[in-house]
Amino acid sequence: MRFDDAFLTELRSRADIETIISSYVNIKRAGRISKGLCPFHGEKTPSFTVYPDTQSYFCFGCGNGGDVVTFIKNIENLDYLDAVKFLADRVGMDIPQENTFDNTMNKRRLRMLEANREAAKFFHSCLSKPEGAVGYQYFKNRGLTDETIRKFGLGFAPDAYDALISYLQDKGFTKDELVAANLARRSQKNEANIYDNFRNRIMFPIIDVKGSVIAFGGRVMDDSKPKYLNTSDTLVYKKSQGVFALNLAKKSGKDSLILCEGYMDVIALHQAGFTNAVAGLGTALTTEQASLLSRYASEILLSYDADEAGQKAAARALQIFKNTPAKIKVLRLSGGKDPDEIIKNYGVEKMKAIITGAANEVEFALLRERSKFDVTTDDGKRQYIRNAIDILSTVGAVELDIYASRIADELSVTKSVIVDEAKRMAKKKVYSNHKKEFTQIQRQGDILDKLNPQRQQYLAGAKAEEMLIAILMSNPEHLNLVDGKLSAEDFVTDFNKRIFKAVTGRLREGKSAEISFLYGELTDEEISAVAKIQTISHTLNNSSDECTDCIKVILNEKNKKSLKDVNVENISDEDFLKFFKN
Repeated sequence: MRFDDAFLTELRSRADIETIISSYVNIKRAGRISKGLCPFHGEKTPSFTVYPDTQSYFCFGCGNGGDVVTFIKNIENLDYLDAVKFLADRVGMDIPQENTFDNTMNKRRLRMLEANREAAKFFHSCLSKPEGAVGYQYFKNRGLTDETIRKFGLGFAPDAYDALISYLQDKGFTKDELVAANLARRSQKNEANIYDNFRNRIMFPIIDVKGSVIAFGGRVMDDSKPKYLNTSDTLVYKKSQGVFALNLAKKSGKDSLILCEGYMDVIALHQAGFTNAVAGLGTALTTEQASLLSRYASEILLSYDADEAGQKAAARALQIFKNTPAKIKVLRLSGGKDPDEIIKNYGVEKMKAIITGAANEVEFALLRERSKFDVTTDDGKRQYIRNAIDILSTVGAVELDIYASRIADELSVTKSVIVDEAKRMAKKKVYSNHKKEFTQIQRQGDILDKLNPQRQQYLAGAKAEEMLIAILMSNPEHLNLVDGKLSAEDFVTDFNKRIFKAVTGRLREGKSAEISFLYGELTDEEISAVAKIQTISHTLNNSSDECTDCIKVILNEKNKKSLKDVNVENISDEDFLKFFKN
């Protein structure tokens, strides 16, 4: 897939990488670069770095890197074409019509979305038919109004082998398209035969923030297993990145979101007037979902079930949200195990009071620890204080003073002991966290070593090659220092040789060799590797002397490599001496 250089150049200038990324990640300037916590992996020490000079980014923790298009591809789960369209729409640019590229993948995505939309219409229509009466009655028994049923597009999948298949095939969809969308499955006995994936279940369409139906959740109406059946990952849907009802909640006009565990909790809250409720999609909260939610609200209220499993899930979610700029609170549910039950038993006012009295993450953690021990006994008091100090070791000085005072008064202990121990533990944790993250980075390995298996064998030469590539990408005028002195065949590693050819090939045509212009020649992982190489330029003067030094090292390493590759015992003295001439 290629776009005209002029279009990409204008897109890069309008879609400034620092501006775009700052709308997703809390980054702070540090000289010529910006740093923040990586949205693609969990970390406590910022290793995600944005380079405005080269309009690129790289995470030294997980190895993810590239340009603004790469970032949007990864953060929004889009292919290259859709990522470019996304950015173009954002900055008010039109996609050039004369571009020629393989649009097959995009067409498949559009067909899948069309199939999902038709499936949602079919499931909803079934509620008004005899075969769907049981589904309609289920929703009514749960207290849902017809308006709510319509608002969420709820439906019913008939207890039939091919009801949906027949409907969609009449609409022109093929068997392969239905299987790809996970609306149908192939028979194990005969793959030519397919059957409906969802049968005899009430249906919840999953709709993205653009209003497209991307997946479905189906629930049984009895105790049979599995209770929920969800669409598997497809071209248009990734369970780890989706959020139920965010398309509606984003219109609530509130700067907060209530994150629930299930579909029915969300629907019950919306019907009761809490229209900022959302839910994950059948899995534990992921970093991708947390990042998405924090883009739509500055405050997240966790509404997880009051049982032990729900409280553990809330504790885990708190840890995940620490990598986002969102402020987190936890609802202390009482009068029922979930919002749906509380609203039915006690009404809307009770739910309002619970939301108003939501605990912040420190209060939640302290309350959870206190519930584990009998603080009327010395042993229980000692264990709780020990765990409370561990929690307080993560907070700032003001919060530490407030909570230490509260615990000291409640349990008749000395406040200074709690404060001193919390500070001591905080220092210990800082050292431990740095050590842990360094170990994690080492274990993940360097992306350059991964893609360039020859790198460690010829490390000096590989580093000189990378430095030269970085210099040329930032200073195209230095190409005249290279031509006539060095060619791609002089490179000692095959991976760097390929990158060098791609970069110099564009430069010789008078074109830019920035990352944005290398798509189509490199894979996503290779783009990340080039982003890592480009970070080198920020440590250099990018001078002609550095360029000349790189050439000398590469040629010298080539001679050394050649010596390793030949049997010196069977070579003439004259030929042997040639290896030492530059």
